[in-house]
Amino acid sequence: MKRLRGWDAVLLYSETPNVHMHTLKLAVIQLDDLGGARFGVEELRTVIHSRLYKLDPFRYELIDIPFKFHHPMWRENAEVDLDYHVRAYRADAPGGRRQLDEAVGRLASTPLDRNRPLWEMYLIEGLAEGRIAVLGKIHHALADGVASANLLARGMDLQQGPQLDRDSYATDPAPTRGELVRTAFTDHLRQIGKLPSVMRYTAQGVRRVRRSPHKLRPELTRPFTPPPTFMNHMIDGTRRFATATLSLDEVKQTGKHLGVTINDMVLAISAGALRELLLRYDGVADHPLLASVPVSFDFSPDRISGNYFTGVLVALPVHIADPLERVRAAHDAAVVGKESNELIGPELVSRWSAYFPPAPAEAMFRWLSNKDGQNKVMNLPISNVPGPRERARVGGALVTEIYSVGPLTAGSGLNITVWSYVDQLNISVLADGKTLGDPHELTDAMAAAFVAIRAAAGLPPELTVVDTAMAP
Repeated sequence: MKRLRGWDAVLLYSETPNVHMHTLKLAVIQLDDLGGARFGVEELRTVIHSRLYKLDPFRYELIDIPFKFHHPMWRENAEVDLDYHVRAYRADAPGGRRQLDEAVGRLASTPLDRNRPLWEMYLIEGLAEGRIAVLGKIHHALADGVASANLLARGMDLQQGPQLDRDSYATDPAPTRGELVRTAFTDHLRQIGKLPSVMRYTAQGVRRVRRSPHKLRPELTRPFTPPPTFMNHMIDGTRRFATATLSLDEVKQTGKHLGVTINDMVLAISAGALRELLLRYDGVADHPLLASVPVSFDFSPDRISGNYFTGVLVALPVHIADPLERVRAAHDAAVVGKESNELIGPELVSRWSAYFPPAPAEAMFRWLSNKDGQNKVMNLPISNVPGPRERARVGGALVTEIYSVGPLTAGSGLNITVWSYVDQLNISVLADGKTLGDPHELTDAMAAAFVAIRAAAGLPPELTVVDTAMAP
């Protein structure tokens, strides 16, 4: 048994009937290498079963504390029913990219069952060109982007050679009610003992902000009231999903040519695309949007669970029409956001979240999710996560693409997540049913925004958009 960290628990408390807090990982798999051998749901269950011993979070079962006296705990070695957790699903004909994305949207529209380990996996069949896809739904309370990438690496054959698989593992007995209450009381005393160090960390951050020579810069003042937009409203429980793939080498080349990072390029591409949609749906794009960009503070390659990140608020320059000026503005905004985050302390929110009382936190998030209006913190989250640098295999079959996207949050009907894989920059967009009828509007706009940046920079547009998936 182990206690959920405060930040993990907050991600659990923030889930409501219309705000589902699972993340999605999608792998497209080419079956040609199997020489005609079958790879169906039973074969996938066999692969997962043989690796459960190194996929620890897949065996975690959530245990609530009586009277919500403390954050829940993970029972670390629970029974796993793979007939339930690993299922088959068939995409609509003709099985192209759009049909796959639509299937993912439907599967993403239902929350995970908290009475079981908080993950599901779907083998999606019916795809064109001899391919299948594997979709993983993993609750955000289990893992952040870095941990998910490490977990994905453990679940795939990233290295050739024999696998050290096991056929079984021991399960732990369920704790008694008395044990849960006693451990909760003991842990509360431990948290009280840590409070002085949390207060010191906070005071140090406040002093750094006060002493910073940049503290009077207008752009360092975080605009905690983002502008109202078509994407900001009470979201519904429907999820729609869309993907696109860009050339990672071309994104790197463009960033190097302009003197900015890949993350700056992702922000600039997103800003250009969102500008197009704002003009289409709101008729105006005259104020920067406020994006929450997750930044990890634990990059350990061995970490496969937990959330060690903070959301850096970045002013997204959707109000700038010129593509190159937009790139420079995105770079400057990212620098300012990171600077502000470092000054106040990247672990500030994470450390204080340990003291959030469960029942009031859940009530607050229920109220926020049912409030029809503007998200008061941000317009949308935008993530950029480095994925595997080597080609992966599942059961011997080659993984040709990997996509990932985080959840929607209360009052924000869009999420943009970029996940790199070998030579690809893979874009995923998640929307609710009210925000976009077809989220490919946004992925198409992102591809067009990248083409516009390269054209403005005098770089050739060839091969900018890579359609590695099945035909539309």
